[in-house]
Amino acid sequence: MSRTAKINSFEIGGITIQPGQRASAEFEVAKLYTHSQLSLTAEILHGKQSGPVLMINAAIHGDELNGVEIVRQILERINPSTLKGTIIAIPVVNVFGFIHKSRYLPDRRDLNRCFPGTEYGSIAGRMAYQIFEQIVRRCTHIIDLHTAAIYHTNLPQIRANLINEATNDMALAFGTPVVIDAILRNGSLRSEAENIGISVITYEAGEALRFEPYAITAGIKGIKRVMRHLGMIRKNNLKTSTIKPVIARATRWIRAETDGILRSHAFLGQRVSKDQSLASISSPVGNGGLQIFAPQGGIIIGQQTLPLVNEGDAIFHIAYFEEPDCMVEQQVENYLDEVVDDANNDIKFGISTV
Repeated sequence: MSRTAKINSFEIGGITIQPGQRASAEFEVAKLYTHSQLSLTAEILHGKQSGPVLMINAAIHGDELNGVEIVRQILERINPSTLKGTIIAIPVVNVFGFIHKSRYLPDRRDLNRCFPGTEYGSIAGRMAYQIFEQIVRRCTHIIDLHTAAIYHTNLPQIRANLINEATNDMALAFGTPVVIDAILRNGSLRSEAENIGISVITYEAGEALRFEPYAITAGIKGIKRVMRHLGMIRKNNLKTSTIKPVIARATRWIRAETDGILRSHAFLGQRVSKDQSLASISSPVGNGGLQIFAPQGGIIIGQQTLPLVNEGDAIFHIAYFEEPDCMVEQQVENYLDEVVDDANNDIKFGISTV
């Protein structure tokens, strides 16, 4: 008798995928006022052996593009004939926002605040409902790919509900230097999936409306680490990252205290000390300069990239740690050196990164 249990076919979206095969499934999720159907496409990789059902999705916010490329490259690199379990890969969840280069849906709602949705609600609610009922409920684990909002950038980081042991293990396996124990926001995919027992981690890296090789490379490496952790792909004998993730005990946005031109003195991944100058804001001709200072020491994990600010704009996102800041800064620096080198090598040897 074979030691490997026979695995069944996988059915989703009206199609059947046999073990060791890949197929596309199209899901009608809403209807526009033109009577046109709004649909999204998922690629299904169904392994020859049993295992988790992992959804990897991007562009819930339609202008967040790094994840789209991460999903494409994961699909290129995973062979369903050697896979244990099933991958549901959705490169573009918010198709309308993607087409219009917008974070939002046509009703200006944030899709990631509308889950689990409602069958008879707004277009956002209906989309969320169909995605949740047709796809999310089929999963055991989810990796949700994001970037910062427009005119902002994020250090590669994982956000997760670390109280959940399985989610905590996924977050640490991904291997970013910074892990944030983030609260569950009602209506988010992460919150509502966790409520029904699905472990979800959110990967944040880079800026909207861009392909950034370092963020893409870091995402691909992290997903493959999680898949190894889940037993979906074999562990390799190659040198593994020595980066040990550090959990942030708190984060805080620093906001502009006046309007004007922002000149940053600090950068992403940098360790800053209490009362250190982060930026100056002045009028276009340089009058009335105002210094922005760090309220306490920490690591910059996000910042505004647009030099034009209004009072109250979020300009720096700082994470605070129990560990010494200098240790975390070194971990971040080593991590960025590693993923930048890997991204550059991929380009050098003709492997697609963008």
